[in-house]
Amino acid sequence: MNISGEHHRNTHVVRRVSGVLAAALLAIGGLLAVASPASAVTQAEAEAQFRAAGITWSSSGNCSTQSNPTCTSFSGLRQVTIDGAKTLRSASGCALNITGGTEVGHAGGAQSHGTGYKLDFSRTSCLTSYVTNTFAYAGQRSDGAALYRAASGNLYADEGNHWDVLFTSCGGC
Repeated sequence: MNISGEHHRNTHVVRRVSGVLAAALLAIGGLLAVASPASAVTQAEAEAQFRAAGITWSSSGNCSTQSNPTCTSFSGLRQVTIDGAKTLRSASGCALNITGGTEVGHAGGAQSHGTGYKLDFSRTSCLTSYVTNTFAYAGQRSDGAALYRAASGNLYADEGNHWDVLFTSCGGC
């Protein structure tokens, strides 16, 4: 084969490899977009991740309908919130039971239950001890709830019978 033929064959190989690499990068980019911390997930996706992490959930209505305030819904929950809860479970070693998610009936705001950034957890001695001994006391919320801020920025509010947690970070995941 002459030099011109060899050059043509090499150019063809380079173009083919470049095309394959470009396709692979686009696919990876698509996967990363799906797993973005700010992205919202479905009820089923959240349940699967919580189940795999050993996190339970319950509701007074024994349901998950987002429009029903007696349900515990994960519809529209942010990935950062799920990751933060999984980190809390792992770091604390405490059993976690979620009692509030994205269902109606919570206070609004840009980073609220309704926007997928908050979860309520059953108050247990393990979780209370972990939060109060690990995170910095950050004063009181306007409703009187004691606030504790993790180094990650996540904010824990002691609402008496449960912990209301704002997840703005995965907490070191």
